[in-house]
Amino acid sequence: MKNKQLPDLKTYEFEEFEFNQLMQNRIHKVLIVCSNYDYYMLEEDGRIDERIFNEYTALHLRYPPSFMHANSAKRAIRMLQSNKIDLVITWLDIGNYKAFETSKQIKEACPNVPIAALSHYSSELRSKLQKENTGIIDFVFHWNGNVEIFLAIIKLTEDRMNAENDISDIGVKAILLVEDSLKFYSRYLPLIYKTILKQTHAFMSEGLNEHRQMMLMRGRPKILLATTYEEGITLFEKYKDKLLGVISDVNYFKNGVRNPEAGFLFLKYVRSYKRYFPFLIQSSDKNNEKRTLELKGKFLYKHSETLGVDIKYYITKYFSFGNFEFWDPEQMKVLAITKDLSEFQKALTAVTNEAIVYHAKRSEYSKWLESRALFPLADLLRNIEFEDFEDVNQVREFLIKSIKAYRVYRSRGVIVKFDKNRYDEYVGFSRIGEGALGGKGRGLAFIDSFLKRNKLFKKYDNVNISIPRTVVISTDVFDQFIETHKLIRFAAKCNNDEEILKMFVSKDLPKWAMDDIEAFLKTSQNPIAVRSSSVLEDSHYQPFAGVFATYMIPNTNLDKMLVMISNAVKSVIASAFYQNSKSYLKATSHTIEEDKMAVILQEVIGKKYNDVYYPNISGVARSINFYPLGEEKPNEGIANIALGLGEIIVGGGNTLRFSPHHPKKILQLSSPGTAQRETQKYFYGLDMDPSSYKASTSEAINKKKISLRKAKDHGSLKYVASTYDLQNNIIRPGVLHDGIRVITFDNILKYNTFPLSEILQDLLRVGQREMRNPIEMEFAIKLDVPAGQPKEFSFLQIRPIVESIESTNELPTKIDFSDTIIYSESALGNGKYENICDIVYVKPETFNSANTRQIAVAVEKINKKFEESGKNYILVGPGRWGSSDPWLGIPVIWPQISSAKIIIESGLHDFRIDPSQGTHFFQNLTSFKVGYLTINPFIKDGFFDIDYLNKQKATYEDEYLRHINFENFLTILVDGKSNKAVIYKEGFVLKENEDIIEESIDLLPPDGFM
Repeated sequence: MKNKQLPDLKTYEFEEFEFNQLMQNRIHKVLIVCSNYDYYMLEEDGRIDERIFNEYTALHLRYPPSFMHANSAKRAIRMLQSNKIDLVITWLDIGNYKAFETSKQIKEACPNVPIAALSHYSSELRSKLQKENTGIIDFVFHWNGNVEIFLAIIKLTEDRMNAENDISDIGVKAILLVEDSLKFYSRYLPLIYKTILKQTHAFMSEGLNEHRQMMLMRGRPKILLATTYEEGITLFEKYKDKLLGVISDVNYFKNGVRNPEAGFLFLKYVRSYKRYFPFLIQSSDKNNEKRTLELKGKFLYKHSETLGVDIKYYITKYFSFGNFEFWDPEQMKVLAITKDLSEFQKALTAVTNEAIVYHAKRSEYSKWLESRALFPLADLLRNIEFEDFEDVNQVREFLIKSIKAYRVYRSRGVIVKFDKNRYDEYVGFSRIGEGALGGKGRGLAFIDSFLKRNKLFKKYDNVNISIPRTVVISTDVFDQFIETHKLIRFAAKCNNDEEILKMFVSKDLPKWAMDDIEAFLKTSQNPIAVRSSSVLEDSHYQPFAGVFATYMIPNTNLDKMLVMISNAVKSVIASAFYQNSKSYLKATSHTIEEDKMAVILQEVIGKKYNDVYYPNISGVARSINFYPLGEEKPNEGIANIALGLGEIIVGGGNTLRFSPHHPKKILQLSSPGTAQRETQKYFYGLDMDPSSYKASTSEAINKKKISLRKAKDHGSLKYVASTYDLQNNIIRPGVLHDGIRVITFDNILKYNTFPLSEILQDLLRVGQREMRNPIEMEFAIKLDVPAGQPKEFSFLQIRPIVESIESTNELPTKIDFSDTIIYSESALGNGKYENICDIVYVKPETFNSANTRQIAVAVEKINKKFEESGKNYILVGPGRWGSSDPWLGIPVIWPQISSAKIIIESGLHDFRIDPSQGTHFFQNLTSFKVGYLTINPFIKDGFFDIDYLNKQKATYEDEYLRHINFENFLTILVDGKSNKAVIYKEGFVLKENEDIIEESIDLLPPDGFM
């Protein structure tokens, strides 16, 4: 043996087989041209179309043709001209002298319509056919009263129509039949087709869903019929690399004369091409068997009483149909019989070396895969010879690894129908039930498909880009659960989240769904995220970001985990009816009956460190940057990354902000002091103690908040942290030095130990192109992997960014700050916001970070009054609105500020926070086209005339808030192009010569908004 360079399966990309391009030409309408008597005979045992329909149904075929009848050439031509006829079948009798004339007239009138002929007396037609059938009749068959001949005629015609595209261009396999006896090929063809179609149905289980199974049907082998030596050689030469084998007679025409050696000459020709190529000689002369065996062919006697059984056995065994039988030539016995790829893979680990070698030398692995339409895997193995390996162990290892790689590849980009009896670790994305996937589920399936379509899975060396292994419990489980337990009225009326949760958790999920969930858990070794996937989530107009619940369940023993997963699924379903969800539904003009919930079960990316589990990096990236800094451009996108679980990012905590196009220029790291002050101080991990999870309205029930100091023992900081050298006042890369750890991601962003910037650039560009819309994506990264294994980039979610407005609205060229209440140079939104005369602001003089939760409650009370009145208002406050960290801002959720049309984040001298673009809260602001302004007046970033507001009479005032109601509407302008905005004082009127393009936004609430 020699050892040539074998394909590297870590980077090998299988080529997607274009099943959808197969069988483009089909027979839909068949015109039978015969006497009324002959057509009556066809209908004697029932209508011909019913019999064909039953035949198609029995063989699991789609598109059965319909039949029409004409009793003369004239009528046939008239029907051909007024109908789309795909095939003509005529009746030939030796006594009917008009039969050939009829076919000739039809061919002259419609030259592109194939004609097949049937006859009762085929043996007497030979001389007449040779004399009169010069390219008129395409196929002639013997009629023995068996309706299966019609199936063979139709399929043979379709195969000839599609051969050039399907075999030559795309790669479907074929069987070549060389036979000139009408009687015998009329008997063989129905038999061969039936064998092929039953085989095809048997391997349909390799299709991962119903659509893929039907696609596999298109990949069945085709049959090519030749009646002379020259036709046979021509077809063999054209398709020899795609042929499963040849079946040939011995005595047929060569060079225009009958040659009793023609079949043997053909066999010799084929043997000069390939030693083990399957070739079956079938003959009426038993004496031909010896010669056949000498030429290494197989032999069948045409007049055998069991010819049908024998030919079916040969096709099944030597054309690699049916099960794969591992044969040991030393022991002279079959070691294993496998019916599908999963069993085949298992058998490879157990069978003897002699069996591995026997089949490898004969290229039987690739042949079996080809006959089952598993073409990408077959092509990989077909291009490798046994002699290319060092020893048999390398052959075995390569086969097993190839199948594993293919099974992973095959499931990517496919929504697999969950089957608890067949589900295994190679299935990446599957659906339990027949209902909808919901928004997140659709997004994940879409991610999987475009990663495969754009060949991004293995684009980067030593990195796998994929979605985590996912099962979606579709909405019919939600429907059955709600209907069985009659929960909809209770959920609609109940306003207590805890009571709703308690009621839902006390009920049972459907048993069939629990059985499927158990089958999934048996294949998983990781913690499981149980995520909402409402049908309304991640839509182009109302993304419902962060409205519904997500829970994480640590992996433990199966029984405990099944109970926890069941409770988490019911908790997610319950969250569709919580007050937060109802308020959001009301604000978006939806009812709770419209909001069906699918639930996602997804393996959590990461690693266990002591008693917690988390990824090395979590992140959110957007393809559009609303607040570009320095050299950044809006269309280059923006990303926020953090150590640990992603809660800190979507909740608005301190994370690292960077542009994928400028990863080395990060404002937060501009000085050692800034780096210490404005980078991550803590992170979240999943508590791996199973008792930490309880059914709760809080998603954080079993998530631990971990300080960087406590993480020293984990060993995870080496991938993401640097060290602050206090004595020299510098940040040193890595954690080898003594000092304070700072989460800078320098190893990745500055020194490119992981190609994060390049990956994000690719995914943001491709994602935006695929969605035809700016996007936001969530991801997690596992860097801490065993030596030799690729690092993992997990794409967790994709959603469209709802841009505020396409038109532009420019501010005046000169702005006198004395005329303004607020001016911002970091603004999101666009247009002239009208019909607003109310401002609610947090009083700076009484603000304290410790009171932000109380401030959120106070804002909610005022917001309810605006909801009731149907009015909008301007809301101003320090820090990040919607932050989950009360020390970074006011932790409101969307329904608590739903009537605010302009929201302003105002920094204080000791409380400056940069705007967060990666939060769920931020996503909802943009989707409702809320003006979103950031100002830090104390560093001359914007202007805020707080004194002006303090001088106005308050409509309402408490310890934390003031509400000012002006008599006249305020003038509010936001320029989406320059990201600047201005709110003028009451009474200010724009001058006519001011350079303004007024694109008004109607701020009256839509129907059902309140």
